[in-house]
Amino acid sequence: MTQMTREEWSALTLYEKFEQAVVITLSVVIAVVVVVAMWNLCREVVTSLVGGAFDPLNHTTFQTVFGMIFTVVIALEFKRSLLVVTERRFGIVQVRSVILIALLAVVRKFIIVDMGAVEPAKIAVLAAAVLALGCVYWLVRDKDDKERAL
Repeated sequence: MTQMTREEWSALTLYEKFEQAVVITLSVVIAVVVVVAMWNLCREVVTSLVGGAFDPLNHTTFQTVFGMIFTVVIALEFKRSLLVVTERRFGIVQVRSVILIALLAVVRKFIIVDMGAVEPAKIAVLAAAVLALGCVYWLVRDKDDKERAL
């Protein structure tokens, strides 16, 4: 994070100061969540390796490990979007970041879902969500690219 000067801090409204405090608090909480998630991921992999139960070709192992990895990636992306708010002084989180986080969450769900135990309608809904989020991300990205070109 970039350091805010006293002049910049004093120029902020009360709400903007509150917003900055919330973002910093959330950043700390997310950092703790990432550390705990990484600890659990490493512990799970090491325990499985030592116990001889780690088989990356086993579907259940793959689901567990990559589900945990995606949890960390989602938390990191959320943290990055908060850092953008503090560094660039945007009042709101960028729409692209929110869409990307939602897309990552749906992809994580696809990875951890047991395809044999879930009804086809749920898979269709998840697929539609990925398609819709992908289209919205493309539209927002395209709009942002056009605005930057001006």
